[in-house]
Amino acid sequence: MKLGLHLPDFTFPGGPGRLRDDLATIVAGAERAGFDRVSVMDHVWQIGHIGPPEHEMLEAYTTLGFLAAHTEQVSLMTLVTGAVYRSPGLLAKAVSTLDVLSGGRAWLGIGAAWNEEEARGLGLFFPPLAERFERLEETLQICLQMWSDDERPYEGRHYQLERTLNSPQPLRRPHPPVLIGGSGERKTLRLVARYAQACNLFNSPELEHKLHVLREHCDAEGRDYEEIEKTVTYRFEVGERGEHCGEIVEDLERLAALGIQVAHGQVARVFDPEVLEIIGTQVIPAVAAF
Repeated sequence: MKLGLHLPDFTFPGGPGRLRDDLATIVAGAERAGFDRVSVMDHVWQIGHIGPPEHEMLEAYTTLGFLAAHTEQVSLMTLVTGAVYRSPGLLAKAVSTLDVLSGGRAWLGIGAAWNEEEARGLGLFFPPLAERFERLEETLQICLQMWSDDERPYEGRHYQLERTLNSPQPLRRPHPPVLIGGSGERKTLRLVARYAQACNLFNSPELEHKLHVLREHCDAEGRDYEEIEKTVTYRFEVGERGEHCGEIVEDLERLAALGIQVAHGQVARVFDPEVLEIIGTQVIPAVAAF
C-alpha cells in the first residue's frame, strides 16, 4: 500500500503571509517521508466538514504548479477537479502543463462537482446534476483525445472543439493517469470502469460493496478490474508522539485486504514537521508490504 498526502486545509498558524514557506516545507517533508503523491482539493471556498467558507483556500492548479517546483518525486493531482469549473480544453492544457513542468508527475483527478454554494458565490458554471455528469464524460473524452495524436474536431452535446491540438503533449505516456472521485453506483463507478486508471472512494462501511459494484461495471465494460487502482480518502491523527500509529497501521491493513492500494490522507497538524517524520518512520514502512 502507498500513502498520499492530501492538503485540504490552508489555515495554518502562520497565516497567509507564511503559506508559501509552510507549503514548501510540508511537501519537502512529505517527499522525505516517502509519500507517493500529494493532492489538493479543487475548491474556491473551504468546505463545511473542514472549516467555515471564510478560511483560506488556494486555487488548485496554481498551487500544484508551486508544489511541482518544490518537489522531485511525488505525483501531483487534485482530489478532485470539478469538471464544470473549467472548459475541457483548458483543463487538458493545465494538466499537460503541470506534467511537463513537473517532469511527468501529473494526474487528472476529476469528478462531477458538488458544491453549489461556492459555485454560485463566485459565479462558476454549475448546471443540474444530470448535466454535470454528461459534461464530466465529455470532459474525459476530450482530455484523452487531446493527449493523443488525434487533432480532429470534437463534437459533443455540450462541448464543441474545432481542433484538439495540444502542444506540448504530456511527458507521461500514453497520458497522465485519470482518477475519478466519487461512489455513485450508476454513473460514477461506470465512468471509472470506462475511462479511469484509478478511483477514489470514501472509507465507509459501504466500501466493500462499492468495490463489488465497480467490479460489475468492469465486467460490463470488458475492463480488467485489477487494472484500476483503488484509493480512499483517509485521516491521519498520529498523536503527539506517534502513539496512534499502531492503530492506523492495523486499519490500513484492513483496507489493503479489501483491495485498497492507496490512502490519500489528510494529516492533522501537517504544518508540524515532526508529524510527517513520524508517519515516514512508523507508518509508511509498515504498510509498504500490504
